[in-house]
Amino acid sequence: MKNMITVRNEQPSDYRWVEEIIRKAFWNLYVPGASEHLLVHTMRSHEDYLPELSFVIEQEGEIVGSIHFTRAWIVTPAGDQIPIVHLGPVAITPELHRQGLGRVLITHAIHQARALGHRAIVLGGFTYHYHPYGFVSTKKWNISMPDGKFYTGIMALPLYDGALDDISGTIKLSDALYPDGSTLEAFDASFPPMEKLTLPHQKEFERAVAQVDED
Repeated sequence: MKNMITVRNEQPSDYRWVEEIIRKAFWNLYVPGASEHLLVHTMRSHEDYLPELSFVIEQEGEIVGSIHFTRAWIVTPAGDQIPIVHLGPVAITPELHRQGLGRVLITHAIHQARALGHRAIVLGGFTYHYHPYGFVSTKKWNISMPDGKFYTGIMALPLYDGALDDISGTIKLSDALYPDGSTLEAFDASFPPMEKLTLPHQKEFERAVAQVDED
């Protein structure tokens, strides 16, 4: 079938190809170069990684994107840790952007997270990317980042009715999301050379991640 699209769990044999796609997708996007390929490479061996929610999307049998999840928590004022999951990174090969592949992949992952009984998904990103899936600012539930602030780009999606009702606190992300940056240069050298550029839209990202939700 022409343009047949499938989504399946990532397998170890996919790892390097997936990392190459992630690297290309994020290269010079938020900062000169990229580190997301290192992030995925290291998070797979972390105890908070969720391989059952690690998916690749194929077009005509070739992997063209991926999505990954890790454990996260809401820490309540009483000190309880309520488990949720964190989405990211998600990547589609740049040549195939704006063809609906990301929507298929993200929708599938949300459905699977719900089917597995998870309470909610949290993520950081541009609001216009994730509002269509139902993600909204965590300020709606009085759930902040550890600094006590609410950011417009930090969003959550409850996976069943009332999942976040009567819950407040701060978001605790896994250490898996913070790889050792000192290893990036050596890891990156194992990929084909790409030029690092400082681009105007990187400033837009800096402003977006720092924007406090005042609504």
